[in-house]
Amino acid sequence: MSTAEPAPIEWFKSSYSGNEGGECLEAAATPGAILVRDSKAPARAQLVFPRSEWAAFVRFAGEG
Repeated sequence: MSTAEPAPIEWFKSSYSGNEGGECLEAAATPGAILVRDSKAPARAQLVFPRSEWAAFVRFAGEG
């Protein structure tokens, strides 16, 4: 039985986000999903997207 703790989640903001404290989202990649949270309320609930769904969203958003 393993007692190893999971790796900490590394959150990031888009390079387009400024430092003015505006409304930003943060994202984190895990082996099975992409997590999204509100940067102003990081302790609140997170959205969890399967990697395939996130990839589809990014493709759609890139099409304009």
